[in-house]
Amino acid sequence: MNSLFDDPLVLRDLIMDHYKFPRNHSLKNGDLYKQVHMASESCIDDITVQSIIEDGVIKEINFDGVACTISTASTSMMSEILTGKTIEEAKIIIDNYFNMVEEKPYDPEILDEAIAMKNVYKQANRIKCATIGWKAIKQMVLESETNNE
Repeated sequence: MNSLFDDPLVLRDLIMDHYKFPRNHSLKNGDLYKQVHMASESCIDDITVQSIIEDGVIKEINFDGVACTISTASTSMMSEILTGKTIEEAKIIIDNYFNMVEEKPYDPEILDEAIAMKNVYKQANRIKCATIGWKAIKQMVLESETNNE
């Protein structure tokens, strides 16, 4: 793994960049979009994540709502990392992300910029913030498998 990702300032800058300039931060209209609303009981986080999953590939991910820095940044990173991935690739990345924030073994190589969240486990109250968008896309990925999309 690139040693840059061991520098706390680099990690902070990545988080702040995705917070100030979130990627894919607007909901779209259309029948192709599936969406999941997520709200936290312990934080301001109240977001909707939407996706288009066709032919076993995540074609698009968008999100919007009110969210804290960690939630906004992690969902922004997730939207970039998972767009274009197959369902199988996405499930591996999602599982590794959850392992990372739960302080379990994970592969840092496949998490790209989401590695910036690697220290979130040190603040248990932030784990929900760091995973809210990821939980939404995981639900849509699993539903797409069930529906054989």
